[in-house]
Amino acid sequence: MELPYEEDVEYEKRRQMRRMRRKQELIRRRKREALMRGSLLAGTAILMVVLVILFLKKLPGKEAEEQEAQLTPGQKLLEGSALEEGTAGLTLGQKIRTELERQIPSAGWQDSGPEASGEEGAGGAGGIGSADGGEKVYRYAETENTLKLGEEIVSTYAVFVDTQEDTILASKEAFTRMVPASMTKVLTLLVAAERIENLDDTFTITQEIVDYSFRNDCSCAGFEKEEVVTIRDLLYGTVLPSGADAALGLAHYVSGSQEAFVELMNAKLTELGLSETSHFTNCVGIYDIDHYTTAYDMAVIMEAAIQNEICREVFSARTFETSLTSQHPEGMLLSNWFVRRIEDKDTGGMKVFGKTGFVDESGSCAASFGTDENGEIYICVTANAYSKWSCINDHAKLYQDFGKK
Repeated sequence: MELPYEEDVEYEKRRQMRRMRRKQELIRRRKREALMRGSLLAGTAILMVVLVILFLKKLPGKEAEEQEAQLTPGQKLLEGSALEEGTAGLTLGQKIRTELERQIPSAGWQDSGPEASGEEGAGGAGGIGSADGGEKVYRYAETENTLKLGEEIVSTYAVFVDTQEDTILASKEAFTRMVPASMTKVLTLLVAAERIENLDDTFTITQEIVDYSFRNDCSCAGFEKEEVVTIRDLLYGTVLPSGADAALGLAHYVSGSQEAFVELMNAKLTELGLSETSHFTNCVGIYDIDHYTTAYDMAVIMEAAIQNEICREVFSARTFETSLTSQHPEGMLLSNWFVRRIEDKDTGGMKVFGKTGFVDESGSCAASFGTDENGEIYICVTANAYSKWSCINDHAKLYQDFGKK
């Protein structure tokens, strides 16, 4: 076979290299063209979206919808209301009462206090109760004097309510969804208290309750498997030490299971008008993506709870001694840690009681109520503080700053 000359071999190598370079250049050019086409299409799409948005903003009623979305619940209620005559001297909260009474006559709104009731103390302070004994519809309105809280409050969410005037005195993300943690037990206590007839009745703590509390790393009152306790023990055990074992005991006693009891809790939210912004999946406060509320809603739940005599008595207790059992022959001394943490703080002369909570997703949180020397009631809810003490300090500051006329 005849071998090629050396110059022919070099020539062929150069030719192959030139072909390869031309091919690579062609590939790069095609990539550049594809990129330019993609950029052009993306730019066109963005331009079309901007044009559509500008067009929609010019549609009739769009501006009104945006303005309505910025209104508070109380302002939305009064928007377009026929209330004019005879309301010039009323506060915004009183106007809202009047409008609700017009729209929902069965709500039974009244101004509480001796003058309204004809009997000293009837109906309770702070607008708690109703003229016909029916369920009060709780609504709080922001006013031009409502303070928008900032960095002076550590908590991410906060609301401070004057229940006498049904107004919000201060707020911070009050209508934003948040995790309630053990503030959940405020509703647990209320739902159970409304269905309990005999506080001295007994309930036996089950292995299921003990296992659930342990598995979910819950705080507990300290009841043990097969311990026979009173329903009164369970009520105080739910709030004072935030006992999951006690809360689960109430759920099983009332409904036979936690699942059935949670249905009652959500039914109560519907009754209070909170079902669109609050939903609970357990009676303890364990984190769940579908377990949520707002600071505003939590204030409504707290006011509904302290309307109930049993709930108010439980929340107002500093300590409680459980009944004697085989497992605890001397009983157990339960303490309300919220009260013990806040009682040395300056709260503007108010007596303050409440319920704390914590999971990682909620931070330190609390729902409380305070009474002044005139018996008027204020409600405070905060959530997502970085520590239990910063949470307590937020509550103390709000009572000190806003709990005075």
